Amino acid sequence: MTHPVRVEVLRGEQLTLEVLPEVGASVLNLRAASGRPVLRPVGLGSVETSSQCASFTLIPFSNRVRDAKFMFGGREIVLRPNTKDGLAQHGDVRNRPWHAERVDDTHLRCTFDSRDFADVNWPWAFTAGIEYRLHGPHLDMTLTLTNEDASDMPAGMGLHPYFARVQPDLRGVDPTLTVGAELIYDTDARVLTVGAARELRPDEDYRAPTPVGSREINTTYTAWDGVARLDWGARALTLTADNVYSHLVVFTAPDGSLALEPVSHATDAFNLAAQGVPGVDLRVLSPGQTLAGTVRLTLDGNW
Repeated sequence: MTHPVRVEVLRGEQLTLEVLPEVGASVLNLRAASGRPVLRPVGLGSVETSSQCASFTLIPFSNRVRDAKFMFGGREIVLRPNTKDGLAQHGDVRNRPWHAERVDDTHLRCTFDSRDFADVNWPWAFTAGIEYRLHGPHLDMTLTLTNEDASDMPAGMGLHPYFARVQPDLRGVDPTLTVGAELIYDTDARVLTVGAARELRPDEDYRAPTPVGSREINTTYTAWDGVARLDWGARALTLTADNVYSHLVVFTAPDGSLALEPVSHATDAFNLAAQGVPGVDLRVLSPGQTLAGTVRLTLDGNW
């Protein structure tokens, strides 16, 4: 970063969390009491944007919008592309400053108001919040998204945490991944969803614990029970999401980490819903209405 960035540190009995309010209220690091990284370890000096953080927030939509435009309410909504292949991706809060209020040593509340920024890449006014709470072996992350405009607003949200797969003290053991999901989407060359979800092929099925190994994954699951788990044997980590997070994006990142992203809708749900594709879970918020849900990370075993 080109200027000093404030780091808010929460300390519980079993976890320490570092948050960057000025960088989208993103997570810089989450570590166990032993110092072991739970999310991928990040040095503050390497952070240029939230993309280098350990986790960031997706609001007012998650993942990609085809050609940065869609139809809603009988009109075409045109966004600014923010990827090299002409998509709008990951909403527009993750690199903006949020207000942070420290409730206590284990609880941080962060808020965002789109009306504070003239260049927000979204035509409706909205507010958002994320609360981080440490208690015992748990980190709870609660998102809210509220329509502050005078007309109905399409809406979505999610979290984009990157998990460290390599545990140095376990001699590079690859964890097994368990995802309690029954359906998956096909995608095109730009990783955009191309139709309704379908049943899993054997190589896509993580309902039983399975190592990821060398395979490259960048896909979205649905018909998901809200639970995903990484298990190294000596220790494990469980992600549990409220049912507003009906989809899970699984992404093997280039740095060797694994992103498990609980999100409220399919990739490109705005366009898919306009085409009548079922099950993509586009949410529509009426004025004043809020979308909300919590994701919990839980440590098990010897951390």
